[in-house]
Amino acid sequence: MTKAARTGGPFGDRERTAERVAQALVRIGTALRSEAWEGASARGLTPTQVQILSYLRFRGRQGARVSEVAEALAVTPATASESTHALVRKGLVRKVRDEEDGRARQVVLTAAGRREAERVAGWSDFLLRAVRSLPEAEQATLLRVLLKTIRELQRAGRIPVSRMCVTCRYFRPYAHPDPAAPHHCDFVDAPFGDGLLRVDCPDHVPAEPGVQEENWRRFVGA
Repeated sequence: MTKAARTGGPFGDRERTAERVAQALVRIGTALRSEAWEGASARGLTPTQVQILSYLRFRGRQGARVSEVAEALAVTPATASESTHALVRKGLVRKVRDEEDGRARQVVLTAAGRREAERVAGWSDFLLRAVRSLPEAEQATLLRVLLKTIRELQRAGRIPVSRMCVTCRYFRPYAHPDPAAPHHCDFVDAPFGDGLLRVDCPDHVPAEPGVQEENWRRFVGA
């Protein structure tokens, strides 16, 4: 038996394909880290501080606890606390009393912090431009594949759980016969397609574990 036959052909088998996909994702990750360091350094910030500003921009006026910041960014509580203190010293964030728990503190952007968050929000635009160069159908396919990958990484405990459509109580996969908009969001009461699946939705409410598993089976099985 030749080497090509053992590996499934001259270019390798499916396992080799998985390896190449992983290598491609690593290359993209390298580009993102490089851009993050370069952009953050130019503004006198660290990449973690930039991530915190971006996350608080997403959260809006409600802010977030330091523990929530740590979980969202997949960093240690100590790292989140240290970076938050640095942003407080720079006048970009402040701590306010939590309305639901007076003993706790929420971290919110200051006016200067909101302006800075808007400026750093475009640090990954180079990646956005690359994705936009793909046909719309390929963008939707890529999003679907990445959601599946993220879900597996979450199950393995490698990345924090994000507020994705596929884990939300309002998500009903393949509720409609239209292939362009087969899913349904009960929150807005409207059908939508794969291209509109969200990775992090502010209106997300986690579904019960059994419902999540059933929805996931329907989503990946179609």
